[in-house]
Amino acid sequence: MALIVHKYGGTSMGSPERIRNVAKRVAKWARAGHHMVVVPSAMSGETNRLLGLAKELAPARADDAYWRELDALAATGEQASSALLAIALQAEGMASVSYAGWQVPIRTDSAYTKARIEAIDDTRVRADLAAGRVVIVTGFQGVDALGNITTLGRGGSDTSAVAVAAAMKAAECLIYTDVDGVYTTDPRVVPEARRLHTVSFEEMLEMASMGSKVLQIRSVEFAGKYRVPLRVLSSFTPWDIDIVEEAKSGTLITFEDDEHMEQAIVSGIAFNRDEAKISVLGVPDKPGIAYQILGAVADANVEVDVIIQNISKEGKTDFSFTVNRGDFTRTLELLRTRVLPGLGAQEVVGDAKICKVSIVGIGMRSHVGIASKMFRCLSEEGINIQMISTSEIKTSVVIDEKYMELAVRALHKAFDLDQTPV
Repeated sequence: MALIVHKYGGTSMGSPERIRNVAKRVAKWARAGHHMVVVPSAMSGETNRLLGLAKELAPARADDAYWRELDALAATGEQASSALLAIALQAEGMASVSYAGWQVPIRTDSAYTKARIEAIDDTRVRADLAAGRVVIVTGFQGVDALGNITTLGRGGSDTSAVAVAAAMKAAECLIYTDVDGVYTTDPRVVPEARRLHTVSFEEMLEMASMGSKVLQIRSVEFAGKYRVPLRVLSSFTPWDIDIVEEAKSGTLITFEDDEHMEQAIVSGIAFNRDEAKISVLGVPDKPGIAYQILGAVADANVEVDVIIQNISKEGKTDFSFTVNRGDFTRTLELLRTRVLPGLGAQEVVGDAKICKVSIVGIGMRSHVGIASKMFRCLSEEGINIQMISTSEIKTSVVIDEKYMELAVRALHKAFDLDQTPV
């Protein structure tokens, strides 16, 4: 008997009928002889509804007391969907039990709304599996050392599922979502986008970090670190599809490069609209200045992405970096009120109308001229590049948001991603 973890996203759990179909699918896998652990998200739109209620009652505050209650509130969405799925499975004649993260328990740190998993005690879950039950564990949440409910950030149910699979050494973790796999880019932007049958963990990690919404980046990090076999597939296929066929569908996230991957120099185009650029102008060009700026930002639990520093002129330089658009306003305020007065800089300016577009592919390691081809393509479309970031297998550019879809379509065509690899 193999231990299999299923994760279902919010759209898969979006109505009683969809929950019933999930139950039938899970029961099919259990009746085929597998031990089943299921990690569901909240019903589609539920988390936003709950957080909206909180905003109606009071504006966001910086103190931990507020964020503690926000996590306690947000966690109820997954608890509801987990209990509903257990009820639906029982209606299918399948013994099942649901647990909140704190009941397992899934131990996390105390960083409310962005907690990180530290340990999982699987004793209780294994006892239920041994008794023939399907076990449902809430995604997106855990409990800190003081017993406070914490949440893992948006998309955290993916991370929960992979973490459970890693802790329990599952044979595979299947991520069921509203798309049937990982594509060369978003088909809503480029209709010619192709579904990838396989993609390496390195490529998937870069694509997730560069804006691909198929998998949450921390889940990919977890899967790669603990070598959890991962597959992305659709929950909207018929629930009674042959289990062998289903187990081979979607996109497999693999550990090793194969011959087909090597032939694809660029595997995909990722993009992220949720970017904002902040520039600190006229900064004294001296040791420690980057730490003075980014240290304060990091202390505020704000993640920084692309960073660039201009050449010094007359002892002054400009320092720019990008953050998530949701952190833009408070980062600007932080720098202007707490950092700028002691920095000796001229001013802090920002631009929330930018985006990031990236080409990703393991074949870039062994081929030259890929970045220059990207830059030439954008130049021919009249798109100005504001910032550049690179790694072994990706090149990212920051551009004006209004050019994003044009850039993605042009790059997808330039690298022949609409063509099936030979």
